[in-house]
Amino acid sequence: MSRLRVLLHQSRYELRAFARNKQSRYFTLVLPPVLLVVLVGAFGGHAVGPDHVDSSAYYVPGLAALAIVAASFVNLVVSLTAQREAGVLKRRRATPLPVWALIGGRAITAIVVSSTSLALMLAIGRLAYGIRPAASALPAVAVAAIVGSAGLCAVAYAVAALVRSADAAQPMVQAIVVPLYLISGVFAPGLELPGWLRDVADVFPVEHLAHALHTAYEPGVGSTFDLRDLAVLALWGAAGLAFALRRFTWTPTN
Repeated sequence: MSRLRVLLHQSRYELRAFARNKQSRYFTLVLPPVLLVVLVGAFGGHAVGPDHVDSSAYYVPGLAALAIVAASFVNLVVSLTAQREAGVLKRRRATPLPVWALIGGRAITAIVVSSTSLALMLAIGRLAYGIRPAASALPAVAVAAIVGSAGLCAVAYAVAALVRSADAAQPMVQAIVVPLYLISGVFAPGLELPGWLRDVADVFPVEHLAHALHTAYEPGVGSTFDLRDLAVLALWGAAGLAFALRRFTWTPTN
């Protein structure tokens, strides 16, 4: 089989595995729209952010960023750790399937699921609340989502290398992402935070993913690609990949 066929075959397998996992489907496809309905219902009709946009126009891209992080990072860390400790990754590594296909299949699956979550959030925002990004900004949104999803996949492999048990995976990733959601403009504008917290948020990829998506909903935005946001997302992906290549193991740690 050609490399492309091998990669597509593994991607189809990973997508089927995701579709059969109720917990993964809930946290990546159901929870973000539920949070959107709750937050807009509770805080709708208020102007937020430096551009004083309607709260619904703020929460749609913010929770779209949450959905991408859930699909590309949270779900991947939890599933990688569980499969490693159960010996599944060890058995897969013993097959003729090359490592790059195993990793590439996971990455493509995460990007597909992230794109689906993003499209779902954009559709709900438009149909339920009349909120939509500028048409000229959609290519920038798509590129930011793909770069962010791919980079977070690499970071997920790096974090999974540090998690020593399946039971610790979910608490550990939540301890990482929940504070980042709170300081990265997912639930509230970053300008309302102290300066030192804004500086902390600026280091991490969630802030730049959320910023890239929020920009598409700002009045008068054009087809602007924020190169700084993309660079930070790409750098985190490269750093995560480099760390994972050195530390990630396919065999159980316990």
